[in-house]
Amino acid sequence: MSYLQTMSVTRKSNPMKDTYTPKSECDAASENDRMVPAGGSFTRPRRFFATREDATPQYVSPEDVIRPEDISMIVDPRGRVVDIPSDTGTSRISHHRDLWDLLHVQSPGTDQHILEGSQAAEDFRATDVSRAFDLLRTRLRQTVGQHGWTNIAVASPTAGCGNTFTAANLAASLARVPSSRTVLMDLNMRAPGLATALDISVPASGGNTRDFLEGDIAISDFFVRIGETLALGLNDAMEHDAAEILQNPATARSLAAMREALRPDIVLYDMPPLLGYDDTSAFLPQLDGVLLVSDGTQTMAKHLAECERMLDGQVPLLGVILNRARASSIPRY
Repeated sequence: MSYLQTMSVTRKSNPMKDTYTPKSECDAASENDRMVPAGGSFTRPRRFFATREDATPQYVSPEDVIRPEDISMIVDPRGRVVDIPSDTGTSRISHHRDLWDLLHVQSPGTDQHILEGSQAAEDFRATDVSRAFDLLRTRLRQTVGQHGWTNIAVASPTAGCGNTFTAANLAASLARVPSSRTVLMDLNMRAPGLATALDISVPASGGNTRDFLEGDIAISDFFVRIGETLALGLNDAMEHDAAEILQNPATARSLAAMREALRPDIVLYDMPPLLGYDDTSAFLPQLDGVLLVSDGTQTMAKHLAECERMLDGQVPLLGVILNRARASSIPRY
């Protein structure tokens, strides 16, 4: 069972005052712009980048017609979407297609109990774990709505804290809000586990996370949709240079294009451990906030303090989720 738990962790920026205690089983553990080659073709659809006279990178999706006058989005060197300056004689065009309904719909496996569609999921909704995630969901939606945020990481100090379990449950809870859109991406490229946790196969023709982030495959080929309100970016390929991939400016452009095309309310990123690798630190410039998952059986105060130090001045720490708390420490209401 799982209950709310408050932790006395000192933090400088904590827009979400409460902390939560969902309990789970342990989790399993070139920047070159690509153009169509003369007289050739790619085996998979690619995204294209053009350049104006002032060398500002521009993005246009392969789902759109590739014409200079149809460019709908410009990103600066950090991958942030900006308006086209009026003095260039080009106006920003809002014709970019909403690709949400074009995503391939995939059904979750019958063995999973998180997503809707099985009796196990219905039974899970009545548990304290599910109610704790619903409470976390509502507080998170309120916080991101107040600040205009979208990109939220779910991270942990060390491996085995229940990071993927937390990200998957939170995404499922968010997806139960009618007329909302949630995107959940597996960015733990050293040990991807989201597809296994949700009992969903990675699309055979969709490539992997690296291919998407580097701009080698289309958005509609990589993401799959679960029902009307949840889209997943799954991965089954281990990458030992994950930190370099996440720091590549192409990654920022690809994620900006995804948000432009899918228009999600919240994007959750299942990240690798903060203290294990530099992957999550490399990705901090792309985030609006971080939810930190701690394990009552292994996380130490010094681990949390070090994570706070790493996040300080970079991105807000929204809260600490305490997993596997001792029953004696859980208040009952």
